[in-house]
Amino acid sequence: MAETTTVKLGNREFVLDKAKAEEAFAAKKVINGKESMFFNILPLKYQWAYDLYKTMKANHWEPEDIQMQKDVEQWRGTEVTDQERWIIKMGIGYFSAAEGIVGDNIQHVVRDVVTAPELKLVLGRHAHEENIHADSLVYMISSLGINPHECEAMFEDVQTIKDKNHFVVSNSRALRRDIDLTVLENKQALAKNIFLFGQIMEGTQFYGLFGMILSLYRQNKFMGIGQMFQYTLRDESNHIEVFRNLLMDLVEENPEIWTAEFREDLRETMREGIRLEKAFIRDCLPVGAIGLNADEFVEYIDYIADRRLESCGLAPLNESTNNPFPWLAEMMDIKREQNFFEGRVTEYQTAAVLETTEEYDDDDL
Repeated sequence: MAETTTVKLGNREFVLDKAKAEEAFAAKKVINGKESMFFNILPLKYQWAYDLYKTMKANHWEPEDIQMQKDVEQWRGTEVTDQERWIIKMGIGYFSAAEGIVGDNIQHVVRDVVTAPELKLVLGRHAHEENIHADSLVYMISSLGINPHECEAMFEDVQTIKDKNHFVVSNSRALRRDIDLTVLENKQALAKNIFLFGQIMEGTQFYGLFGMILSLYRQNKFMGIGQMFQYTLRDESNHIEVFRNLLMDLVEENPEIWTAEFREDLRETMREGIRLEKAFIRDCLPVGAIGLNADEFVEYIDYIADRRLESCGLAPLNESTNNPFPWLAEMMDIKREQNFFEGRVTEYQTAAVLETTEEYDDDDL
C-alpha cells in the first residue's frame, strides 16, 4: 500500500501520495527525464545547478555602471599604441559574435533538451549573462566611437575569427533538429556540444584575449574595458563550471557515452580548438607590444587547455605545461582584487554570497 500523508483543515481533507512524489523525483534526469509544463524545481536533484544560479544572480552587473571617460581619452590620445588599439578591436570584433553564438547554443540546443527544471533555470541565467556581455561590447563601441560596421567587417573578413566561429557554429547547427536522445550517437553528439562550448570555446579560446586585455589593464590602459572583461571573466568561470557539471552528470547517467573512442575524440577536438586559437593569437599580436608576447600567449593556451581536459577526467595534450603569466592567475581571481569591489554601484556581489561560493572560483589559472 502506498504511503500517504493526510492533511485536514476544517472539513477539507487533502491526501498527499509520498510514493508518487518520490517517483517524480527519480524521474528527474539531465536528458530523457520527466517532461512537464510545470517549472517545479523542488525537490532539487542537481543542487550544484541551483547553487550556481544563485551565485550567478548575485554577480549581476550592468555595463553602463562602469566609467569609460579615461578609456576614451586614451583611445583618442597618444598614451596607447596602434598595436594596443588593435587588441581592443580584435576583442570587440571576436566577442561581438562569440557571445551571441554561445547564448544561441544554450537557448536552442542545450536548454531545449535537458529535462530537469533546475538545469533549465541555471542555463536560462547563463544565456542572460551572454546578453549582458554582448551589451557591454555595444557600450564599448559607442563609448570609443568605433564604427560598428568596422566590427562587422572584422567578423566577416578576419580569417582566424571566421575559423573559430565556424568551428563551433557548425557543431551547434547540426543539433538543431528533433533529436532522439535515446540513441547513443545522439547522446554523444550532445555531450560533445557541451564540452565544445564549455571547455573549449568559453573555457579556452576566450582566454587568449582575456589575458591580453587584462595585461593592458595591469598597465593602467583601458581601465573601464578591463573592468568589464574582469566581470565577464567572473561570469565565464561559472559558465565553465555549469557545462562541466552538466557533462559529468550526463555521463554518469548515461555511462555508455564515455567510450575510449569518444574520450579521444574530445581530446582531438580540443587540439583543433587550440590550433585555431593560436592562429588567432598571432593575428591579435602581429607585432610585439609592451608586456605582450605572442609566444607566451600560445604557451598559456596550452596550459589552460590541459587544465580543462583534466577537470573532465581526460588526459592532457602535453606532458607538462606551465603558466607563463603567474600574475594573471591572481588578477583573474577577482575576489582577491579588493579595490575592484570598492566604490558605489560596482559592488555587485554581497558578502553573504562571497562566503558561500568559494568552490566555484576558476582559481587554477
